[in-house]
Amino acid sequence: MLDIQEKLKEIGPYVPEDDDDLLVCRCEEVTKGEIRKAVHGGITTIEELRRFLRCGMGLCQGQTCGTLTRRLVARELHVPQSEIDVATSRSPMRPLAMETAGNDLGNEEKL
Repeated sequence: MLDIQEKLKEIGPYVPEDDDDLLVCRCEEVTKGEIRKAVHGGITTIEELRRFLRCGMGLCQGQTCGTLTRRLVARELHVPQSEIDVATSRSPMRPLAMETAGNDLGNEEKL
């Protein structure tokens, strides 16, 4: 298990970079700097990032920003990208009519 305090000592403090305002997740408008700050604040997994910053939770579900986000987290943690687990895939959630849900259960009758 990762000792977060030791890891934070190892990676050092957050130091701003010139391109920290670069947009990484267009759907949720998350910047490179926000991701880097989160990592230096103790967030070490993609799942934690999704919950904290919502990167990868927009319309594309991380198809656009997922690889870049993993690369940034790996670089900040000084580990190979292969050590950073990919985000859990989830089906997009959309509103649907109750009639549709009822039909999925085999109830073809209309109420």
